[in-house]
Amino acid sequence: MRLLAVCALPLFTALAVLGFPMFRGRRVPVTLVAVVATTHLVLVSSLWLAPPRPTLGGWLAADPLGLTVLTLTSVLFLVTVIYAVGYLQREKPRSGRVFAGGLLAFLAAASLVALAHHLAMLWVGMEATTLSVAPLVFLRRDRRSLEATWKYLVVSSVGIALALLGTFFLASAQGDVAGRPLILPDLVEHARELHPAWLRAAFLFLLVGFGTKMGLAPMHTWKPDTYGEAPSLVSGLMAGALTSCAFLGVARVTEVVTAAGLGSFAQPVLIGFGLLSLAVAAVFIIGQSDVKRLLAYSSVEHMGLLVLGLGLGGVGAYGSVLHLVNNGLAKGWVFLVTGNVVLATGSATAAGNRGLVRTLPVSAALLVLGLFAVTGSPPFGLFMSEFTILRAAIDGGHPWIAAVMLLMLAIIFVGMAVLVLGIALGEPDPGTIPVRESPWLVAGPIALAAIVLMLGVYIPGPLHDILARAAAALGGTAP
Repeated sequence: MRLLAVCALPLFTALAVLGFPMFRGRRVPVTLVAVVATTHLVLVSSLWLAPPRPTLGGWLAADPLGLTVLTLTSVLFLVTVIYAVGYLQREKPRSGRVFAGGLLAFLAAASLVALAHHLAMLWVGMEATTLSVAPLVFLRRDRRSLEATWKYLVVSSVGIALALLGTFFLASAQGDVAGRPLILPDLVEHARELHPAWLRAAFLFLLVGFGTKMGLAPMHTWKPDTYGEAPSLVSGLMAGALTSCAFLGVARVTEVVTAAGLGSFAQPVLIGFGLLSLAVAAVFIIGQSDVKRLLAYSSVEHMGLLVLGLGLGGVGAYGSVLHLVNNGLAKGWVFLVTGNVVLATGSATAAGNRGLVRTLPVSAALLVLGLFAVTGSPPFGLFMSEFTILRAAIDGGHPWIAAVMLLMLAIIFVGMAVLVLGIALGEPDPGTIPVRESPWLVAGPIALAAIVLMLGVYIPGPLHDILARAAAALGGTAP
């Protein structure tokens, strides 16, 4: 029942918000959303304390990797709702029920993806995340946000269509037992019986399909415009939670392919997409003048690191799962801080922001710390996960991969530092005065920053255990 409740609670609340006349108008029922977010996190926490049995005939289950993504999504959602209290004091969406209903529908869809063990149900959940987020990207309802929304829908729909074909190919790989449902444990158990050619085709189509939702290069083209035009709290949810759900889809099919003994086929493809994403991010980060677009390319980089670790295997799989957590938290943190800058100055560009340490001291400090966090600098958690992936490349006898990875990360650090430090430490315009920062707008980013810092120094035992079990399911090992 708890597994069903995790998905049903935000879904039925979203339907109520969108359907009941009492929620019409500009007013956002933020208290109701906050209650749902808190209850959702409590339910998710109960899954850690007392793991439930699979339900609906095994279609829904809480395995280590899915529970990791679910917990990350729930934490980010609650932090986003806390931030929204301060955000709504400055901004008034034209439709409060679209804002609240879209957020709740996204939480329901992401929860379904995290818990789905039937791969067709996982595909349905991913499509639902696309549809629930689109109205939130278009929240400002101007020409640029409309263009970004259509670009997001078109590119994502192509990816989802390819993923659907991949799901059909996976069903075809079952051959004479095609009537068996696409339930993950069953597929892994009988992986050696799957038709290799159909399974290879399924892997490629699902990788490209879900990789489009992740924002892997060269399928990343929707990210800069979408993240740039969406409200920052929506961009943070997309970069932290939505892409993590898409990575889960890639990980699921990789688990089946590895169990079938086709790891030698899948790993070079994953490594290739990972290195290409790093290279594309490095090229486009240089010379960026908009912080939100900069973070979009940073997200391309980190999606590349996720599949790179998955492709390297061994401790790389553990590093990939750990990086999933660190990146999700860090992206939520930095996008929310960037939202504070936009609320205060009306712009996320270098031209519109200088000397933020004097005008927005708390947000500026969090932005600079976020720079070091998302670029994998110690002592933040991303340093540990990136170092683990680097170690996997060296231990696996691929020093050239380690060298390319280090070079790309160095270029990305320089490109991001030039923009962020220039904005934070530059000389403000004459007459600029400090802006009073709302506690609602800084509490969430501070909490996320504290968690990312903690994960760079200490990983709690229960978290380490569940990450190690997730890595083992992907054919990897804990360091």
